[in-house]
Amino acid sequence: MSSLPQHLLHWYAKKKRDLPWRDHPNPYAVWVSEIMLQQTRVDTVIAYFERWMEKFPTIALLASADEQDVLNLWEGLGYYSRARNLHRAAQIVVEKHRGNLPENAQDLIKLPGIGRYTSAAIASMAFGQDVATLDGNIRRVYARVFNMEEVLGTSNAEKILWKIAEDILPKGEAGDYNQALMDLGSALCRPRNPNCTKCPIVTFCEAYQLDIQEFRPVRKKKKAVPHRVHSAAVIVKNGKVLLAQRPSKGLLGGMWEFPNGRVDEGNPADELADIIWEGYQVQIRTGNPLCIIDHAYTHFKITEHAFFCTISQSSRKENLRWVALRDTDSYPMGKIDREIARRLQK
Repeated sequence: MSSLPQHLLHWYAKKKRDLPWRDHPNPYAVWVSEIMLQQTRVDTVIAYFERWMEKFPTIALLASADEQDVLNLWEGLGYYSRARNLHRAAQIVVEKHRGNLPENAQDLIKLPGIGRYTSAAIASMAFGQDVATLDGNIRRVYARVFNMEEVLGTSNAEKILWKIAEDILPKGEAGDYNQALMDLGSALCRPRNPNCTKCPIVTFCEAYQLDIQEFRPVRKKKKAVPHRVHSAAVIVKNGKVLLAQRPSKGLLGGMWEFPNGRVDEGNPADELADIIWEGYQVQIRTGNPLCIIDHAYTHFKITEHAFFCTISQSSRKENLRWVALRDTDSYPMGKIDREIARRLQK
């Protein structure tokens, strides 16, 4: 197996993707890209990365930014805890590391939002450290090459994969090698219909020799995805709309939304007034429907019914704010609420 890395590195030298954070002189750029790429496709990330680096070209500028500006720039990428962690980590780097990103994985992993994979990826790619790493693409490649029968995601499978990654790592070329594995998994060793005929390491692949590459890695059976129904109150008064800010922790933390709550699927309008009073201390009368939005999160799906509502009474809650319709674009929102805002502006 010792020649596998050389075959892969030779292929990578010819076929590597041209990405704006690759070979970037600023380790901060590699860090930002790795956080954005968690749970998100490369094609989606590129435009966000370029806007981010234009707005926050240094760690110091990110550290001094307002969280709402950070979330606004991140809007649409999802998994917003990544943005909040990146912002907090930048502040820690400024406070404890004089604005310089730590160079080794042991220090990097102490920062918010950086785990074992990300710390190793940054250390190897940005600083040339000899550190192995695993992401979804690399796990799939190794599971096929070594015909791993353990179920992906189990502790035993993780131990095996990390040992493979560390044992096979070519010293002095870890950064390129880790990126080569990622590119291979993205371009050829895909989850379905892998393009084995063009794979530079197909002669090393045990799953290919056995013609079982479509059955590797072995995965857990997926559970049924729950479906929830919500209703939202679109309360407009004197050219302004009432928005609520979500708690800083949890799903869509710190983002803005139209007051809403979970309802019975059969009659989404019937419970809305009670839900808004209980959740926001705002008394409303429910009017005509505005729109219905469907959206899928990682662990559940949601259908949200938005209704025009009028307000009759409210308490002064800090998380509520009247916002001019023309200014709603300046308030970071999740995809459902952003779509409601767009429909409302029309």
